[in-house]
Amino acid sequence: MGEILARVEAHLTAALGEPDARAAVTFVGTDRFEVLRFADSPGGGGDGVVRYATLGMSAQPMGDPAQMLADPVKGPRAELVLSVRAGLAATDQVLRPLAVLAASPQVEGVVVAPGASLDVGGPLWPGAPFHSVLVGEPGGLVADLALDAPLEPVRFLPLLPMTVNEAAWKRVRGARELQERWLSRGTDLRDPLRRSVALD
Repeated sequence: MGEILARVEAHLTAALGEPDARAAVTFVGTDRFEVLRFADSPGGGGDGVVRYATLGMSAQPMGDPAQMLADPVKGPRAELVLSVRAGLAATDQVLRPLAVLAASPQVEGVVVAPGASLDVGGPLWPGAPFHSVLVGEPGGLVADLALDAPLEPVRFLPLLPMTVNEAAWKRVRGARELQERWLSRGTDLRDPLRRSVALD
């Protein structure tokens, strides 16, 4: 487990630069989870974007919640990445909610995959209009990290904050239609102060 996480951190550093802050959270009955902060990273092109990445979710594979015993080797592995514009809101308060989401496969037995909605039960940070996130497709900002067979690669899943209205609309219309609506309206998903996209 330690070797996998060391490789994951090195992979994140290669893609995003050295983290300038990190926080650790341990939940009862789970492993330790960290959230790394990468401020204005090279991967962002110097555009004033801060990125938060979990470290610890990939230590164990995610298993089918219907199975009685989790497979300790086979199964998808992932970490979560959130990108927001820096200096506009108290986004550093997102560290604990991100750790909660990273722990959900161990705590709740869920498999986090693209298109899924993850609810944190409150604002992502103080005053945020977002209480949930849409899991995006991997392979963009941070490429998959291959592990030795038979282990599956670690995928770095982007998180797209959703307003309450967007989350409700997504439940009815689906992830693809919400993403198409964001795209057609030119929505800046990294804006921590943005309002809900028009859903009429």
